[in-house]
Order: sequence, then structure tokens, then C-alpha cells
Amino acid sequence: MTTHEIALPSYRQQSPAVRERFRKIAARPVVLRVNRLGKTFDGVQGAIQTLHDVSFEVRRREFISIIGPSGCGKSTLIRILAGLEEPTSGAILLDEREVTGPGPDRGMVFQGYTLFPWLTVLKNVMFGLEVSQGFGSLSAEQEARSWIEMVGLQEFTEAYPHELSGGMKQRVAIARALANRPRILLMDEPFGALDAQTRAKMQSYLLQIWKNVDVTIIFITHDLDEAVYLSDRIVVLKANPGEIQEIIEVPVEHPRSPEQFLSQEFLATKKRLEELIHPAKEGDDLLPIVRLTPVGDDVY
Repeated sequence: MTTHEIALPSYRQQSPAVRERFRKIAARPVVLRVNRLGKTFDGVQGAIQTLHDVSFEVRRREFISIIGPSGCGKSTLIRILAGLEEPTSGAILLDEREVTGPGPDRGMVFQGYTLFPWLTVLKNVMFGLEVSQGFGSLSAEQEARSWIEMVGLQEFTEAYPHELSGGMKQRVAIARALANRPRILLMDEPFGALDAQTRAKMQSYLLQIWKNVDVTIIFITHDLDEAVYLSDRIVVLKANPGEIQEIIEVPVEHPRSPEQFLSQEFLATKKRLEELIHPAKEGDDLLPIVRLTPVGDDVY
């Protein structure tokens, strides 16, 4: 569990701006401690261990992405962090208090659109403020409007979810999660259902929102470009069982921009992720040749 220093620039080779950023992050207090977390499910053929001995720390206002192959337990891990599932072993400490269930100190944004379809944008964002935070109607509306403005949807306060695009729905979901002022925002592949162009816009919006809000983000994704573009650090899990394979500090300067996708640091980080998640094995991507229709020549 060390930062890779061969394909990636070593600490001494990183730019002064990157070194200074990581120095500042290291000086911040630890918000979340994941301590030897394990999760086992009962399967038809016996116990199935989904997570094993997962440990890491997250500091205030870090952006952490968690990636790994299918079946490595990414979504299980984030559901445990949210308090939606219980671990079989280990513990999670948020501000040194053990997490034992859901709470307003953690906001959650899912891949699927989870807005209440019968409520307007304004009422969706107000919902948590009134129900879990005890805000009165007037104060909840004022607070909700400020968060809706934060995500750039002030012209759509009276719209219903079916009147919004996919990206707009997710912006409302982010506003609703942040309105409770959580310590940590948990995001489980929130842009996975969006088209490529909308996804790129949402990544930019998220970085802008994060810059202006005192929140720590833990982000699940399958997209390697997305992980590198958004993150301070990337936790790489391996499967069967889900264990931490490596934690990578992303040596790409801030502020992030799409032009960095072709930078040496960005490409080196992505290459290392590909090596970890999809190790090359000769012939493992070849299918057996089964021709169901006679052909006169080969297509290459």
C-alpha cells in the first residue's frame, strides 16, 4: 500500500505545486479512519468474503476515489461507510466516533436518480432539512435555495424531476446531500448513467462545488480517467476478496483541466491503474473461433 514510484514521478520529481499540495493535505486532521474492515456474506455454497482487512485514512477536504475490478467490493465498502450495511469485522471512525448506522454527517449520492418524483427541485432539497435537521419551512426553503444556486439550478426550483436532464437530476441530488452539511460526501458511481459529454460537464461541476464547500469526498468509479481527473488519492482494490492493492497519490496539479488528460503525469497515473486493475496476460482477451456463417475472407 505505497505510492508507486516507478511509472509515476517520485516525490522529488513532482512539481513544487504538487508537493506543496500534498504537504498541506498531510497537515490536515484525519476525518475518517477505516480500520481492518471486513465483510462476509452467506452464499449458497458457504461464506463469501467480499472485503478483507481494508484500512486507510482520509483527511479533511480530500477527494478520494476508490476503484477496482468488478466484484472487488467497492459499492459494499461505500454502503458500509454510509451506515447502510454493517461490517463483519473492523471499524469505521468518523471524527473519532464509531459509525454504527446512517447519519447526517454523511451525504450519499447514488448512480440511479433518487429524487422524489412528486416533489419539485426546491422541495427535494428541502426534504432532508425539514425531516432530519428540524428546520422550519421558511428556514429550510432559504437554505435549500442557496444550495440550488450553488449547483447552478436556481431557474429550475419549481421543476419536477421528469422535466430535468440526467445531469441536472444529479446536481439536485448533490445539492440535497450537501444541504445537510455533511462531513463526508459519499458518491457511488454518480455519473455512470450519463453520456460522455454530460459526464465531463458533471466532473467539472463537482470540482467547482467541492472547491467552495467544506466537505470531504469519497467517490466510487470504474472510469480511470475520471478517477485521475478528480482525485487527490486513489485507493485501488483487488477482488476475491476485496483488499487494498495500492494507494496512489495523483501527481497532477490543481486546478484540474481537460487539457491535463494528455499530460505525462496524468498518463503515467492512468497507466499504473491499468496495470493494477487489468494486468496483461497473454491470450486472456481471445475468444474461441466459432464461425456460424461461412465467409470468404477474414476481417481485420
